[in-house]
Amino acid sequence: MTMNRREWPLWEVFIRSRSGLDHKHCGSVHAPDATMALQNARDVYTRRMEGVSIWVVKAADIHASDPQAKAEFFDPADDKIYRHPTFYTLPDAVNHM
Repeated sequence: MTMNRREWPLWEVFIRSRSGLDHKHCGSVHAPDATMALQNARDVYTRRMEGVSIWVVKAADIHASDPQAKAEFFDPADDKIYRHPTFYTLPDAVNHM
């Protein structure tokens, strides 16, 4: 089965600019499979040697929280004092905690 270019899935592209750094989302490409998505991402987003690693993820496989449900989803921890270690006394031997 061959796919028309209009039917190619959308892939989200993440680039790591240097070893030891995080991958950062830099854009999207359309491609019929992961191999071509990596090649397209390389050609589009790393033309000037900007990256050392590329990740591509099908956009359809990304699941995100609902911004409208922020209050419920990210339950504030203000009423859970055990999550805030402000009442612990640290020994002097423990620095910069």
